[in-house]
Amino acid sequence: MNFNNNSQFTIYNSQRGLLRLLTAGSVDDGKSTLIGRLLYDTQSIFEDQYEAIKQSSELRGEQYVNLALLTDGLKAEREQGITIDVAYRYFSTPQRKFILADTPGHIQYTRNMITGASSANLAIILIDARHGITEQTRRHSLIASLIGIKHIVVCINKMDLVDYKQEVFEKIRNEYEQFSARLQIVDIQFIPISALTGDNVVIKSVHMPWYGGSTLLYLLENIHVAGDENLIDCRFPVQYVIRPQSKEFHDYRGYAGKIAGGIFKKGDSVMALPSGVVSQIKSIRTSDGEIEKAGPGMSVTILLEDKIDISRGDMLVREHNQPSISDNIDLMICWLNDKKLALGGKYVIKHTTRDTRCIIKDIQYKIDINTLHRMEDDKQIGLNDIGRISIRTTQPIFWDNYRKNRHTGSLILIDEATNETVGAGMII
Repeated sequence: MNFNNNSQFTIYNSQRGLLRLLTAGSVDDGKSTLIGRLLYDTQSIFEDQYEAIKQSSELRGEQYVNLALLTDGLKAEREQGITIDVAYRYFSTPQRKFILADTPGHIQYTRNMITGASSANLAIILIDARHGITEQTRRHSLIASLIGIKHIVVCINKMDLVDYKQEVFEKIRNEYEQFSARLQIVDIQFIPISALTGDNVVIKSVHMPWYGGSTLLYLLENIHVAGDENLIDCRFPVQYVIRPQSKEFHDYRGYAGKIAGGIFKKGDSVMALPSGVVSQIKSIRTSDGEIEKAGPGMSVTILLEDKIDISRGDMLVREHNQPSISDNIDLMICWLNDKKLALGGKYVIKHTTRDTRCIIKDIQYKIDINTLHRMEDDKQIGLNDIGRISIRTTQPIFWDNYRKNRHTGSLILIDEATNETVGAGMII
């Protein structure tokens, strides 16, 4: 990481930075096959891995090497030919490193898709060219928008099964553009592909000369995501207080955590919340030693000039740039549990490093996945539903609007009785 003199946080070389992405879409749209094709064509798998899936494909009676088997790691996934859990794959090219999440298409596994989307910079939405846009396409696009993914690549797959017709591609593209106009997505791009044959995945397709855009891999290698982080609003949720209690470090008091926003520099004045006490940064340390500046996503230990009572769940911010502090919160909720959201129900919430409890004050509306309309007459929020609710917490939390900061604007709800994560919330 490099930092310039104007306190802007930049990746040393944006083209060689890390890109986190996921694939999403309906069942059998070819998500796992696309990932397998990317891994194979970028030479990111070993020869013995390829031979293993080749033999598995032959045993299954398939007439081609099923590259989807590279990501379907569970036995049930291989037997049924579906994706159940999120599968992460790591690969790189000379231009960039990638962490790629293959997420399920079945509606009952939408919660797993949310898990994969929570840390992604970019989403690849696959659409089967034969079937067009489905309910799951809309659901996953809405979730990607709510979760704050700024870049979406719509891959219209299986073009080989529609004779590579341009009018099929353009019809689906126009329909998706009409639907997505109501979503808050900054960047949407469309690519016609065939994951099975490799058309426009890594190599330009000779079957679609009418398409003048780039291949999927070229787009992934060159898309700019370094500016997606909030570099203005300084937020440092304290995760752990380090007190060695040794002779060598008798007075050492460090505050460890991951920076959620902004740039922290040695000598900066910071305020501790909720106490409101102001101090200056004495030093910033990482596992590699002391540094002068630190930015979003970096795990650091901050030492202050003054001995302040700070504990886990507190937050270091700028005195004149503070987050909202409230125990009454409005949020969009993605419900992840078979048991429906209960009005007046009590849940544990985890927000940054702070744990507290809450009660559901109000269920304002549920969203119709197909039309994006608010359903104010239907407030029964069950598994895979998305809606807007109001909660009251037992302790105030320090939050930003989710669109402003994904880290301080998100929380999860946990069932007190079962300790299951039942909801993922985006504060609005």
